Amino acid sequence: MKTIYRALLGACALSALSTAAFAETTITVATVNNGDMIRMQGLMADFNQKHPDIKVQWVTLEENVLRQRVTQDIATKGGQFDVMTIGTYEVPIWAKRGWLADLNDLPASYDANDILPAIRNGLTTEGKLYAAPFYGESSMVMYRTDLMKAAGLDMPAAPTWDFIKQAAEKMTDKSKEQYGICLRGKAGWGENMAFLTAMSNSYGARWFDEKWKPQFDGAAWKQTLTDYLDLMNKYGPPGASANGFNENLALFQSGKCGMWIDATVAASFVTNPKDSKVADKVGFALAPDKGLGKRGNWLWAWNLGIPAGTKKVEAAKTFVEWATSKEYLALVASKEGWANVPPGTRTSLYENPEYAKVPFAKMTLDSINAADPTHPTVDPVPYVGVQFVAIPEFQGLGTAVGQQFSAALAGQITAEKALENAQALTVREMTKAGYIK
Repeated sequence: MKTIYRALLGACALSALSTAAFAETTITVATVNNGDMIRMQGLMADFNQKHPDIKVQWVTLEENVLRQRVTQDIATKGGQFDVMTIGTYEVPIWAKRGWLADLNDLPASYDANDILPAIRNGLTTEGKLYAAPFYGESSMVMYRTDLMKAAGLDMPAAPTWDFIKQAAEKMTDKSKEQYGICLRGKAGWGENMAFLTAMSNSYGARWFDEKWKPQFDGAAWKQTLTDYLDLMNKYGPPGASANGFNENLALFQSGKCGMWIDATVAASFVTNPKDSKVADKVGFALAPDKGLGKRGNWLWAWNLGIPAGTKKVEAAKTFVEWATSKEYLALVASKEGWANVPPGTRTSLYENPEYAKVPFAKMTLDSINAADPTHPTVDPVPYVGVQFVAIPEFQGLGTAVGQQFSAALAGQITAEKALENAQALTVREMTKAGYIK
């Protein structure tokens, strides 16, 4: 009887240990509704097989909404999310405030030194990595090779804005819903202002001079906005003030855009025959310039960061390691082909001879390396950031200015009034924040 009793006790103890070993931890991941993030959710069987004790819940949001939700959650210590998809803008600011857990203890096999220096530097504060890049990007020109040929033009590898305007005019046929150019118009610091700030850099404009005085009342911003509105009103699609990245992607894939200047990450989606009607008719070029030494391209990464307050740090790090690893890139390649691997993160990817065959690989890397967030403008500035200004106030400022420029695109106000309003609200906020007196 005693023997049976001991055996039962042993079995119970073993069962308890087994249950403890595989106790399920649920983490909540907030992410953006971009194609690469959606693709990751479809590949979760690999993660589930390797980590059966971790369950992942997804909250997938439109870009502007995601930024609002994660910022509010982390600032108020709401604890809704264990992993957040955040950008290069947020990482250093949040790290300095102690809002993010550092990732310096990821295993050696993760090979953090393999992350492209241009991307890694933006995610590192005081020698510590505070987020892992899911994909990195710059911006470039994507264009229809057939329409360019029909227009009697050859796209230069490094075009000027004057050429872009000439090509947009010749490629436009509104009777066929064929628009020469598609650009972001949706208001948001990471939507229309990402494009317009990068464009303005190439025109010699700045958000602020060296003493933090706003510059929207200058000639360079006036020329930037005037040329942007001219391009969009004459050669762009209707309702462009509501179009962000995803809307323009859909327009290009359906054959309605002659050119699209946007994130390099879009290349895999416009050349994928499953989704794009023009997959075999797409060419790539560097973002345009005005001959002043700066191109209108940005530098960005969507990254996975872990809020410092989460009680599930280890499970969260396990997920982040999986989702941003070399092995994940290989997984995507095995399922979807090398062209659909998340780009712009690892040196080893660009050294891979199979990836080198992808038509946009070199242009993406060249665009990333051409962006200089420490010297983003023609004239000196007191800030870091290419398509954003790396100060906490920019999130609100960028969106407010973006609303003015989107209203001008919609024809609700003039370009002059939009710039006047942008100058006034930026002066007000920068004075209130103590940057200027």
